[in-house]
Amino acid sequence: MNEGACCPPNGEEREDGQVTKTSVEPSLQIDEQGSFLPAIRCVPISSLKYQTVLQALTEEGSGLEPTGDNMEVLRAQEEWEAVENIQPGAGGWESRDRPGQLISFDEALQHFQTADLSVYRKKVKSMIPRRRFSTLFRCFFGPPQLRDGLQEERDLVLAIAQCGLDNEDPVHGRVLQTIYKKLTGSRFDCALYGTHWEELGFQGSNPATDLRGAGFLALLHLLYLVMDSKTLLLAHEIFRLSQHRIQYFPFCLMSVNITRIVIQALREECLSKECNRQHTVIPVVNNLYAAAFLRLAYVWRTQQKTILDSSFVLKDLEVLAKKNPKQLLRNLDIYLTKGTKGLSPMGLSGVQISESHGTHPKNLNFTGVCDLQLDTTEGMQAV
Repeated sequence: MNEGACCPPNGEEREDGQVTKTSVEPSLQIDEQGSFLPAIRCVPISSLKYQTVLQALTEEGSGLEPTGDNMEVLRAQEEWEAVENIQPGAGGWESRDRPGQLISFDEALQHFQTADLSVYRKKVKSMIPRRRFSTLFRCFFGPPQLRDGLQEERDLVLAIAQCGLDNEDPVHGRVLQTIYKKLTGSRFDCALYGTHWEELGFQGSNPATDLRGAGFLALLHLLYLVMDSKTLLLAHEIFRLSQHRIQYFPFCLMSVNITRIVIQALREECLSKECNRQHTVIPVVNNLYAAAFLRLAYVWRTQQKTILDSSFVLKDLEVLAKKNPKQLLRNLDIYLTKGTKGLSPMGLSGVQISESHGTHPKNLNFTGVCDLQLDTTEGMQAV
């Protein structure tokens, strides 16, 4: 914190260098977004030079050893100089190596790749158990099995989905802080618990309670969505839609449910063909998550869905993700390649993807992600 952030001493200096009076007035800072932030107001350390008792402490080469009251002053000085490192929001995470730093998806993934996940790997059920006839039928008519070289990567994804949120792990904290900052535009860390998480679409003040069935993979998916430059616009579009006065829905909670759908599709080998084709698993899983969120936003807006329709929309989305993930991925690719062109102040405009049926309701005047008309020409029933 620089000295200019504090009120200068307001006193009268006598000839002998002493100050007869000093007053400090509290004030407010205004951040770049125009919101008021409470600021700590006190006399800066440099102003203590006016005090004859403390003058020796601020002069170089004074040679005085701090004792008694002087030691108390030194401690106060150190505490004041440390104020600039304090992040607003009591109970927030603090990274000792890089406090307040955003974390990328690759860095967070590397953390899990090097961590000991043996306990969680034991809980992994890579495939849905099937009866004999079902297994035989799937062997001849079902999707291909995942190649041996990709099974380790698949098991890593499923193991992360078994991990919970650890408040003592600085990487876990940085992931949540990054999601919060990228969605809200805040420059400051937030508290560990609080209603600010409800504003992002969690059910309560503790995000950990909403990760059941998806584990930390749900947070990694959100991190991927907000940290990838291609999907950040999509994240903001959906987040704005979730705050619509009529069509609102809990953004983060909906995201967790979509991650659950992706996990089920992976376990049932519905993604094996695409993973084999791309020779990778994690990028396919991430893209299917983003594609499913795109589809949900499109259906939600164009069909005027509300929170009462959420279970039906998610159920239909799960069917589509399992039966035709390739179509969802194609729609995402079209959005990312064409949707990022011709930006308007309200979002995307002028992007049309052919669809065999379905039109936009004339009474809706939305722009953005749901100006897209998603392709369902491969015979899949629209959600």
